[in-house]
Amino acid sequence: MSALETTALIKRFGGVQATDNVSISLEPGQLHAIIGPNGAGKSTLIGQLAGEIRPDSGAVKLLGQDVTTSSVVARAKLGLARTYQITQLAKEFSALDNVLLACNARARHNFRFWRSAHDDQAAVSEAMACLATVGLRDIAQRSVNELAHGEQRQLEIAMALATQPKILLLDEPLAGMSQGESAAMISLLKSLKGTYPILLVEHDMDAVFALADRVSVLVYGRIIASGSPPQIRANPEVRAAYLGDEHTETSAS
Repeated sequence: MSALETTALIKRFGGVQATDNVSISLEPGQLHAIIGPNGAGKSTLIGQLAGEIRPDSGAVKLLGQDVTTSSVVARAKLGLARTYQITQLAKEFSALDNVLLACNARARHNFRFWRSAHDDQAAVSEAMACLATVGLRDIAQRSVNELAHGEQRQLEIAMALATQPKILLLDEPLAGMSQGESAAMISLLKSLKGTYPILLVEHDMDAVFALADRVSVLVYGRIIASGSPPQIRANPEVRAAYLGDEHTETSAS
């Protein structure tokens, strides 16, 4: 059974077909990357997977269950955790507070003042473990406003882990990162591979080819190729539409 599967997803906005019969699958323990140029329909596809956008036709299955018409909350309860292209953090609070918020949301506790949340030692221990996983344990008490961009991205993943997900949907986690920050994120994602099925939407080709088990290429709303990183590098249609001959030759050398 696939962790996440779409069948012939179609979504139109006026005369624009943002997704054109998109069928993909994410298998247990797999990291499947979706790549494509700007305007390819990646954001629309992510919205349909997360439950933010309802397709005009087609189906979405999560762990074998049809969730095509299910809400964002319903999909989250089934185990889908998402990060966003633009960070979604409570920046006036600490890193630990943000992860505690995710812990409380998962446990469906009433939201309490932060002092009370910190009194819940089980939740604090769980949140600290998530921060340790992403390499932020030592700066747990630091305000999000004080964190570097890369650290904020890592914090988002800690918050996703705090929901005890069954599937991770990551929307450009390396966006805007320095070379050093990108290397740290790639290392983190490698450590999560195998533990969680991960659907990764990303522009950083070096990261995609270093991480992905499978790559699907979206162009004008249509999947034009899907395969292993070497197959995608060698595909002439992909090279012409997205990667470019120069990049492909460099990556292959």
